[in-house]
Amino acid sequence: MKTSTTIRKAIADAVELLKEESPNAPGNIAGVQLIPIEKIRAFRDHPFRLYEGERLDDMVQSVRDHGILNPVIVRKVYSGYEMLAGHNRMNAAQIAGMTEVPAIVKADLSDEEAYVYVIETNVIQRSFTDLTPSEKAAVLSARYEKVISQGRRNDILQEIEEIGTCGHDVHKSRSRDGIGEECGMTGRNIARYMRVDKLIRPFKDRLDAGELTLTAAVELSYLPEDEQIIVAEKDAAINEKTAKSIMAAGGELTEDKLEEILHPVRGSAQAKAVSVKIPAEAEEKYFSGMKAKERTDLVMKAPDARFSGKEAANVQQ
Repeated sequence: MKTSTTIRKAIADAVELLKEESPNAPGNIAGVQLIPIEKIRAFRDHPFRLYEGERLDDMVQSVRDHGILNPVIVRKVYSGYEMLAGHNRMNAAQIAGMTEVPAIVKADLSDEEAYVYVIETNVIQRSFTDLTPSEKAAVLSARYEKVISQGRRNDILQEIEEIGTCGHDVHKSRSRDGIGEECGMTGRNIARYMRVDKLIRPFKDRLDAGELTLTAAVELSYLPEDEQIIVAEKDAAINEKTAKSIMAAGGELTEDKLEEILHPVRGSAQAKAVSVKIPAEAEEKYFSGMKAKERTDLVMKAPDARFSGKEAANVQQ
C-alpha cells in the first residue's frame, strides 16, 4: 500500500502535468488547485448514484495506485465549493485516505450552466443503457427542455472534452454521437421520462428499485409535490390502476381520500341486473312513455306496496 507521502506526490505530479497541458479556460480560477475534500459539497439534488461494488473498488484501487488522474470540476460557492464533475473520484479519494483532490474551479456559472457540467460529464463516461430510470429522466429532461442556449452548451461540452472526464479505466467513454444513437427513443418515451424527472426522490428510488412501473410513475408525476409527499409517506404498493385513481384525485387529494383509493371497502357487493319479462298489455298500461330510471323505480316500489298492504290486512284479521 502506498504511503500518504507517495499518494500526495502522485497527485502533485498529475496537477503539474495538467497545468502544462490545459491552458486556463474562461471562468477558471488559477488553473488546477488542490482543494480539501471537506470544503467540497455534493451538487444539490445530484441525480446520479455513486459507484458501488466492484466498480467502486476498482476506482479506489486506481486512485491508490495513480492518484486522481484528471481534476474534478467545482464551482465556488459562499460556503466553499460545489462539485460539478467528479463525485465518484472524490468518494474514491476519501476511501483511499486522501484529504485533498486536484480541481478546476469555475466562477460565475449560472445554475443551468452548472447542471450541464453535471449531466454531460456523467453521460460521456457512462453508457446510457446503464443508467437507472431516474438518471435517464434527468439526462433527457436536461437535453430536451434546453435549459440554456445550445451555443453555450456546446462551449461547455468542448471544454469537458479538452479537460477529460474521469481518467480511471472503470467505464467506457462515449462520444456524443454514440450517445445519441444509443438513446434511440421515440418521442413518446422521451416524454414519459421527462415526466418522471418531476417525481420526488422517494418515488424515483422506488422506480429505480423496480417497485414502481414507469407507467405508474408517470401518472404520479402529475400530482403537486405536496400531494406526492402524502402518497409516498403511506409506503403502499401502487400499481398502474391505483396510480390512475390517485392522479384523478390530484389537486384535491386528502389523506382520507387516499385511504379510500388504497384500501377500498370490499364488503358491499354491487347489485346485479336481471332481466324481467313484462306482458305487452302491462307494458302499455303501466310503463308507456316512462324513462328507464322511472321504470326501475316503479318495479322496485311495487313489491313493497303489495307486501306492506298484505301485512296490514293480516294485522286487522
